[in-house]
Amino acid sequence: MSELSTAKKQADNVSTASSPTLLEGRLGYQLESALLVRALTHRSFAYENGGLPTNERLEFLGDSVLGLVVTDTLYRTHPDLPEGQLAKLRAAVVNSRALAEVGRGLELGSFIRLGRGEEGTGGRDKASILADTLEAVIGAVYLDQGLDAASELVHRLFDPLIEKSSNLGAGLDWKTSLQELTAAESLGVPEYLVTETGPDHEKTFTAAARVGGVSYGTGTGRSKKEAEQQAAESAWRSIRTVADERAAAEKNVVHIEGADPAPETPGLPGAGDPTDADSGGGTDTGAAEAGIPADSASADAAKA
Repeated sequence: MSELSTAKKQADNVSTASSPTLLEGRLGYQLESALLVRALTHRSFAYENGGLPTNERLEFLGDSVLGLVVTDTLYRTHPDLPEGQLAKLRAAVVNSRALAEVGRGLELGSFIRLGRGEEGTGGRDKASILADTLEAVIGAVYLDQGLDAASELVHRLFDPLIEKSSNLGAGLDWKTSLQELTAAESLGVPEYLVTETGPDHEKTFTAAARVGGVSYGTGTGRSKKEAEQQAAESAWRSIRTVADERAAAEKNVVHIEGADPAPETPGLPGAGDPTDADSGGGTDTGAAEAGIPADSASADAAKA
């Protein structure tokens, strides 16, 4: 049975998901309806409905298409970067967290066909599900419309991330960046506490980035490495924000302390009019500078 004919069997199954037609408008492409339904079918829904085919094969395909387009773009726009740096740039764009954010921008979660159990645990906003489904949708666009259309979609959705990744610098490796920042701020060496949940075939890892016993950020991912990187990024941004605010406050204090004194008005006491000393109308400057009260200085002068 073909991909499309098998997918058509899913189209009439009950789901609380929004109509895929609305998603087509956001994607800018009208796809074979059964294929789009397949792309939006999570394994939890398939298992609860008699073992229907899931979107996993389309996810596999879409992952490759996404990787190809992003890699090609980075290769062409950064002709002088070595392979290692290009790989870091790509990782900053093609990761579960980034894909999930793009998916949220499309409100993709409302279109996913989920099982009741997954639905009840907030699956529509789970980063791993959003990322996988977005890749499946890209795979569906590729199958139905071809590489040019899929490439156009990837560029439209991911070019802002590609551009942003070019400006991240050392932040591309968030664990290294966090360690450098905490050293500069004399906070200590970061540590990562990682926990895992879910069945063996669909584990979710959660990491907490701790410095000096304080948790500064958390992250989740489909691997321990991804979760730690996300936690490191969150912690880096938190510590960097505090450091920047402190530096700005200190700069403001220095500016105030170093400001020129307000100009004195001529003719008023203390204006520094040289005639004051001769007329006796001014204060005893010498006494003041010596720390002697003016009245005492005048009394001593009278005795003399």
